[in-house]
Amino acid sequence: MPDVVIIGGGITGVATALHLARAGASVVLLEARSLAGMASGWTLAGVRQSGRDPAELPLAREAVKLWKELDHDLDAEVEYRQRGNVRLARTEQEVEVIRAMVLKQKQLGLDLRFLEDNRAVREIAPALSETVLAASFCPTDGHANPIKTVTAFANAARRAGAEIREGEPVLRVLVENSRVIGVVTPNGVIHADQVVVAAGVHSPELLAPLGLHLPLDAKVVSVLQTVPIEPVLDQVFGVANADCAGRQEVDGRLRISSGSTFFPREVKTWRSDDLQPSGGGIAQLIQLVGAFLPAVRTAGIAKVWGGLIDLSPDALPVIEASEDVPGLVIAAGFSGHGFGIGPMTGKLIAQLALGQPPELPLDAFRLSRLSQFQGAKSTLTLHG
Repeated sequence: MPDVVIIGGGITGVATALHLARAGASVVLLEARSLAGMASGWTLAGVRQSGRDPAELPLAREAVKLWKELDHDLDAEVEYRQRGNVRLARTEQEVEVIRAMVLKQKQLGLDLRFLEDNRAVREIAPALSETVLAASFCPTDGHANPIKTVTAFANAARRAGAEIREGEPVLRVLVENSRVIGVVTPNGVIHADQVVVAAGVHSPELLAPLGLHLPLDAKVVSVLQTVPIEPVLDQVFGVANADCAGRQEVDGRLRISSGSTFFPREVKTWRSDDLQPSGGGIAQLIQLVGAFLPAVRTAGIAKVWGGLIDLSPDALPVIEASEDVPGLVIAAGFSGHGFGIGPMTGKLIAQLALGQPPELPLDAFRLSRLSQFQGAKSTLTLHG
C-alpha cells in the first residue's frame, strides 16, 4: 500500500511525487491521459515573478532559485533560460496599468523596471515594433520547455522510487469515517493514507462527493507554434490586458497564445477536437501579435492547439491539507500560471502530505476563502 496517491500528471503532480519519494514515502501517481497532457503541456511555460499576486510572489521567487539548479537536480535539460519578461503597453491606458504594477511590485522588493517609452523597450527587445508605448521588464524571469520539464521530473521521481501510471483515471476518492483511505480507478482500489488532488479542471468533480466545493471556471486558450526562425526575442512577452503572450523557444520556434474564452462544454466530456482553434481565431491571433512583433506575420505555422485553464474566482490556487477531510491535500486552480511555480509548489505539497509545516505561508490559498468570495471574478494572466 502506498503512503500517498497523487492524482494528476502535470508539473505539480510530478514535482510532488519527486519530493515525496526523496523523503522516503512510497508514492503512486495516477494520470488519466498522459503526462503533461493538459495545462502543463500546452502552456506557454513562462517562469515569471512579475505580475504575480502578492500572496503568490514568495512562491515564484523561491521557484526561480530551484529553476536555476533544475538541470543538475533532475539530471536532464529542461531548456530553462533566464532572459527576462516584458509586459507591454500598447495604449496610454495600458501604460498607466503597467506603471502602477511596476510601482506596486517594486515596493514588494522585486527587481522590476519601467521602460517608459518605445526607445527603452526596443533597447531590451529590438524585434518589437514602434506600436509599443512602454513596458515592464523583469530580468530574473524566464521560460522553459514544458514537456521536457514534466518528463524530467517524472523520470527523477521514478528513479527515486515513485510509481507513475499513465492512462489510469481516478473515478473517486475513497473516504471512511470522514478520512481518506485511498482511491478507486477502473483497475480497482488503491489504499493510501494520503491523497493529493492535483487534477486541474477535473479537481472539482473529485472533491464534490467529499462535500468540498471548489468553484473553477474552465477557460480555453489557443496556442500557435511556428517553424524555427532566426533568433528575434530573448524575453517572454505579455500584454497589459492579457489578450496574448508569447516567447521564442530554444530551437527558434515562436510560441504564442491567445486570451481566454469561455469553454462551452462540460469539462467531464471534453474531447481534443473541442479545443482546436478555428482558422479565424488563429488569423486574429497572428494579426494581434504581429502588430507589435512583425516576425510572427512571416513565420511558417508548424502547429496549433488549444488548452483548458482551471480559473479560480480570484485567480489564485488552492493549496492545503484539508481540515474537513483528513488525509486529503488539494493543489488546484492554478489559473494559467502554475507552471513557473511548479517546482516550489511540489515541494510545499509534499510537506503537507508528510504532515510537515510548509516552509512558506499558505493561508492565502485555503479553500475556505472561496466560499466567502464577494468580489468580481479575476481575469486571466497568461504568461507563466
